Amino acid sequence: MKDRSKLTTEKRNPRSRGLDRRSALEIVDMIAEEDARVAQAVARQRRRLAQAVEIVAEAFRAGGRLFYVGAGTSGRLGVLDASECPPTFGCPRTQVQGVIAGGRRALVRSAEGAEDSAADGAAALDARGVRPRDVVCGIAACGLTPYVRGAVERARRIGCRTLFVTCAPEVARRIAADVVINPVVGAEIVTGSTRMKAGTATKLVLNTLTTGAMIRTGKVHDNLMVDLRATNAKLRDRAERIVRELTGLPRLAARRLLAEAGGAVKVAAVMHTRGCCAAEARRRLRRCKGFLRAAMSGE
Repeated sequence: MKDRSKLTTEKRNPRSRGLDRRSALEIVDMIAEEDARVAQAVARQRRRLAQAVEIVAEAFRAGGRLFYVGAGTSGRLGVLDASECPPTFGCPRTQVQGVIAGGRRALVRSAEGAEDSAADGAAALDARGVRPRDVVCGIAACGLTPYVRGAVERARRIGCRTLFVTCAPEVARRIAADVVINPVVGAEIVTGSTRMKAGTATKLVLNTLTTGAMIRTGKVHDNLMVDLRATNAKLRDRAERIVRELTGLPRLAARRLLAEAGGAVKVAAVMHTRGCCAAEARRRLRRCKGFLRAAMSGE
């Protein structure tokens, strides 16, 4: 698309005309009203999101990884979501990776020109050693970013499953990917500032994608993050509370059990439920592919 002014993400929002003449309270109210539209836009993509969750979960089961590729706000959101997965779900740091145009420097300082090279996007995947069993998710609010499109095209040539997140319906149908997730949030309150509604929609999509895939691969039991890494006081406290929820033990007993389990919530729960040692609990979990419910029930 040569005329970017036709993109929804670049159009002027009639509801925010005269924005510079508004009071602080009116500005806050207007932003809140626009943001309220975001969750509904994401919800309308529920079936595509569910498809994407299953694709990522299938890749994880096969030892594959998820790569987010984006530029600017989109790239930072991908890196953010990837960085939050290991402490939350106890997954390897390489399982979900964020690739941003301009590299690590672009996380804290704008590097907008870095997004204009499709070849750089493809090269970034090559540098990460992307393999056919991996999933690559392009993120571009406008759907046109060359760096992102180049990366997704390379991923398809490699044989990866591909996803794409964009807020521009004008280009969504022409994006070559297995699943295109297209929450249409409308024009931004500040014209073209996709760090706002489009960014919020993207954050919701990425949260859903990784959380859903982790649940589908046994990283969550009931609604508890049983694979968390207790790397600070807050998470150690949470791990103890989860063990208490699962076992009914008082705090000190749960703490001792967790210590015997090497800090692993799942191992502690299986030890208590099945009356076994830590080594046997780990074996049960491996046989059950990490699913705690099956390991505790002896299935």
